[in-house]
Amino acid sequence: MNIPENLFYTKDHEYVKVENGVGIIGITDYAQGELGDIIYVDITGEAGSDVNQHDSVGSIEAVKTVSEVFTPVSGKIIGVNSGINDNASVLNSDPYGEGWIVKIELSNTEELNGLLDAKAYKELVGA
Repeated sequence: MNIPENLFYTKDHEYVKVENGVGIIGITDYAQGELGDIIYVDITGEAGSDVNQHDSVGSIEAVKTVSEVFTPVSGKIIGVNSGINDNASVLNSDPYGEGWIVKIELSNTEELNGLLDAKAYKELVGA
């Protein structure tokens, strides 16, 4: 299981990678493994819209289940990965790279302090 050190994590298995005030949001390697084969992604968040921490930005449909994706941070959506609509399985093969879901311009970096670091996330998932 891949748990990169440079990311922030939620207890619901989303991650945020922060680059120059922008949070790149996706699901963790653990989450994609638990979901199984991902067959469809519905991103409901739109570029230009404001979101609050814990808002849903879409859902992921796998063979086993459907799961909501919640944003770990507040801000303005500045990017949506529309490529995963045609290739949802990239969330299984590359969740931290090509499988990102939305990019958010952070409005409150203090929210990052409430998220898990890699060590705490490893403890949560038993890695």
